[in-house]
Amino acid sequence: MMVAVPAQKVEMIPINRITVVNPRIRNNKQFKEIIANIERVGLKRPITVTRRVEADGPFYDLVCGQGRLEAFKALGQQEVPALVVNADKEDCLVASLVENCARRQHRAIDLLQDIGAMKQRGHSVQEVARMTGLSSEYVHAVVRLLEKGEERLLRSVESGQIPFSVALEIAEAEDYEIQAALQSAYEKKLLRGKKLIIAKRIVEVRRQRGKGLRYSTRPKAHSVSSESLMQAFQEDVNRKRTLIRRAETTKARLAFVTEAIRRLLADARFNGILAEEGLASLPEALAAKLQSQGGPTL
Repeated sequence: MMVAVPAQKVEMIPINRITVVNPRIRNNKQFKEIIANIERVGLKRPITVTRRVEADGPFYDLVCGQGRLEAFKALGQQEVPALVVNADKEDCLVASLVENCARRQHRAIDLLQDIGAMKQRGHSVQEVARMTGLSSEYVHAVVRLLEKGEERLLRSVESGQIPFSVALEIAEAEDYEIQAALQSAYEKKLLRGKKLIIAKRIVEVRRQRGKGLRYSTRPKAHSVSSESLMQAFQEDVNRKRTLIRRAETTKARLAFVTEAIRRLLADARFNGILAEEGLASLPEALAAKLQSQGGPTL
């Protein structure tokens, strides 16, 4: 287990000397929010790095804070505030994986892949469970499913559609044994009703499309029906009607205020009070409006 001793102060580290040991693909929307937040209020929490001493100067391995680091880089900054800890590269990678497991704003399959990566780095199931706060049984199931390339079953486990014990049994079974595995899960009351139907559908999709998942970065094309067009048109009409009602209400209120001011300015006593208070003029736009209506002006 890593023992990292943090620095006593925050250091400004050159961004081009920092290596991300466990790079992750970022959600564009969330990344833009990080950039906007840092640009608006600055960096609330420094990144964490460890120093590597080399011939041409110190270099750094990132322990945590990839999103903040990349946001600083996107903003054109040359340096980033960082806490420096004492840890070797292996410890940095494990710390990064643990941090990724602790995050909630990423795809579930990414978290599962991180568990597998920690196992591949030589950590036992019990160690991974202790570092991530997950049960040993769950970690064992994730590692085994990853070893067998069962990404589709992994996603089903993470979403709660199939218990991990059932997913393991399906993964270990031959094709002709899968129905028996589902029957066994039904008899053990692990899959009943709607969950059993979902499990059968997942098994069928797995048979047709394979164990892995394909992720596409292209937006899906949506078919447009006449009903959806009518609905969109009606929603637009309703929004415009609301805007018109608000505009008419505002116009009526402004007319009331203007008439009230016009009547007050026609009162000699009110004008006297204004003169005593040194309020001998009106805003130019209001004065022009009153004059256009034939009312008195100061």
